[in-house]
Amino acid sequence: MDVDFIFKIAAIGIVVAVLNQLLTRSGREEQALLTTLAGLIVVMLMVIKMIGELFSQIKSVFGL
Repeated sequence: MDVDFIFKIAAIGIVVAVLNQLLTRSGREEQALLTTLAGLIVVMLMVIKMIGELFSQIKSVFGL
């Protein structure tokens, strides 16, 4: 796992937090919620991809 991966997740979190605050203060709570959910889904897909790569490396190490 690279440090770049952690920085990407942090950058997505910061952008989503700023957008959430802007949308909430402008009275668009529904769009703020959807933005937060979209950010969460993007990060979860990134993490799932990394977990898949981890399992494939474990399989290659043990020869399964």
